[in-house]
Amino acid sequence: QVQLVESGGGLVQPGGSLRLSCAASGLIFSIYDMGWYRQAPGKQRELVATITSTANTNYTDFVKGRFTISRDNTKNTVYLQMNSLKPEDTAVYYCNGRLQFWEFWGQGTQVTVSS
Repeated sequence: QVQLVESGGGLVQPGGSLRLSCAASGLIFSIYDMGWYRQAPGKQRELVATITSTANTNYTDFVKGRFTISRDNTKNTVYLQMNSLKPEDTAVYYCNGRLQFWEFWGQGTQVTVSS
């Protein structure tokens, strides 16, 4: 019954922007820590950004200054605003929700940065 559904991925040129959304249902969204992860072909899934239930944020160094994670508890949605995109950002981006021993993942959305 718990669902995390990502949207907003697509094909963009280098330097472009995308905003990813993750809509959560079946959980008390406001008390969950949320995050975005990504996985490129042949690579391990890696952390992109997290935002706690109290809105503390954390970013991997590679995306600092370019990406912004945010949440809207009235919409049960977490966002990832991605600016100044680079080809190296190409990956499947996954939404994650965590509360103590509970952890849920979305199905992923493809982001391709190419000229």
